[in-house]
Amino acid sequence: MDVLEMTTAERTDLADLLEHLTPEQWQVQSLCAAWRVRDVVAHVMSFDGVSLWGLARRAVRGRIVHINQAGVDELAPLDPAELLARLRSRLQPTGLAASFGGRLALLDVTIHHQDIRRPLGLSRQIPAERLREVLDGVVCSPELPGRRLARGIRLITTDLDWSHGSGSEVRGPAEAVLMAVAGRPVAVKELSGPGQALLAGRLAR
Repeated sequence: MDVLEMTTAERTDLADLLEHLTPEQWQVQSLCAAWRVRDVVAHVMSFDGVSLWGLARRAVRGRIVHINQAGVDELAPLDPAELLARLRSRLQPTGLAASFGGRLALLDVTIHHQDIRRPLGLSRQIPAERLREVLDGVVCSPELPGRRLARGIRLITTDLDWSHGSGSEVRGPAEAVLMAVAGRPVAVKELSGPGQALLAGRLAR
């Protein structure tokens, strides 16, 4: 399965989850500051079909640093049913979301899928092939804090054949490693090892 196929599968899994959420669950605060579940869903689709010119216009509206919020705001008029229908119609990434073979889109949707599931208490087993691809990406993507957070640390997953880096070890479930290195402090509590305090300190800053 190539990366675009993985991304399509991950978006399909997210859509299947959303299909069964109550109206109240769509309004629950996600792990992303200031974003409810519905806002995260809007963000996941916000770069699909967008051209470089469209991105530039959005950057102006969002004053660069708020470009992601500008994308969410564009979809604010849509209700949950409309957001779900839009996601169902765009399961395979297009436009800027398909850049780099879909790798950025896979990172985005997998991490944000967990940003939704964790506050709702809805755990899952992420397919190993997808999880390994996302772990490889999260520690090197310029869009995410993983490279900085993992510097001087050896990350080891206890339920997947994956490791990265050198230095003080941090061990734990692959999903928790992913979410911690993606910048989610709640996940670092699920990790252990001599480098855990170092990683927790970086996340606290």
